Amino acid sequence: MKKYSVAVVPGDGIGKEVVPEAVRVLDAISELHGGLKFDYSWYPYSCDYYIEHGKMMDDDGLERLQNHDTIFLGAVGNPNLVADHVSLWGLLLPIRREFEQVINVRPAKLIKGLKSPLRESGDFDFVVVRENSEGEYSEIGGRIHRGEDEIAIQNNVFTRKGTERVMEYAFQYAKRHGRHVTGATKSNGIVHSMPFWDEVFKETSQKYPDYQTELIHIDALAAFFVTKPHMFDVIVASNLFGDILTDLGAAIMGSIGIAPAANINLNGKYPSMFEPVHGSAPDIYGQGIANPIGQIWTGKMMLDHLGERELGEKLLEIIEDVLADGIKTPDIGGKCNTKDVSNEIVNRIKQLS
Repeated sequence: MKKYSVAVVPGDGIGKEVVPEAVRVLDAISELHGGLKFDYSWYPYSCDYYIEHGKMMDDDGLERLQNHDTIFLGAVGNPNLVADHVSLWGLLLPIRREFEQVINVRPAKLIKGLKSPLRESGDFDFVVVRENSEGEYSEIGGRIHRGEDEIAIQNNVFTRKGTERVMEYAFQYAKRHGRHVTGATKSNGIVHSMPFWDEVFKETSQKYPDYQTELIHIDALAAFFVTKPHMFDVIVASNLFGDILTDLGAAIMGSIGIAPAANINLNGKYPSMFEPVHGSAPDIYGQGIANPIGQIWTGKMMLDHLGERELGEKLLEIIEDVLADGIKTPDIGGKCNTKDVSNEIVNRIKQLS
């Protein structure tokens, strides 16, 4: 029997509602397999934890999380309790950086049973591969002076190693996703880092002569996501550009509540982390109406990462069938609550066995 150790961090807000439901789904799909089992360890790291302990996680929190095969995260943040920069830099970003989760992968597709807000979306199905460790989100910079002479400096950092790494991952991913790779750039306005990005993209593309490639400026690319998203297969983007594009990708699917994400460690030294794109949504927490699809689809990405791709595809198929039958939460036009949706997915998985 294959047994995987999973660190579960529900986090804040609706994360505490949707994570347990997604775990129920993962257990059901593992039972369907018969030779697969998840061993969960639950961690309370969150803004509530910060209020009680003055920190987002234990002093040895990273050591504890490191002992697992994967991390299954809900949502981080509650600005009513803790400033966003404190919660983010106290939990999510340390995990990504200390565990060398250098690649972020976020798919977007026209899901059966959902209507895109786009009038003519076409049958889109693409993935954004985002550099996850440097770029515009580097910590280098600072502020000097005060008053009218105050200066804030934020330095973008693009290393050849990090840039080549994300390009290579995107091209390899395209082997099973259409062999068309788009690079997100802004080299007509950002005069140092983006021309460098373009150069590495072109160098990498030369190793894949059978692939279609193009570089598109980020402003035009955002417009194309809205006007013709069906033209894309794999998009490779810097940290900031990838972050923005993937929220837009979630929006054109119909709701940010359904979008999944994976933070990938490539060297095998540390666990990868799986989290939905949506935030903690404190405005609806406790109402029981949070959409669990984003967290469950994130579980599908975890299955893929663990080599259980067939089970992952079966889970996504069941998710789409449930939505197509009208079993939806209010954010996507339904009348069901969180448990209604997850219960139906679990029931259909059990029917297969």
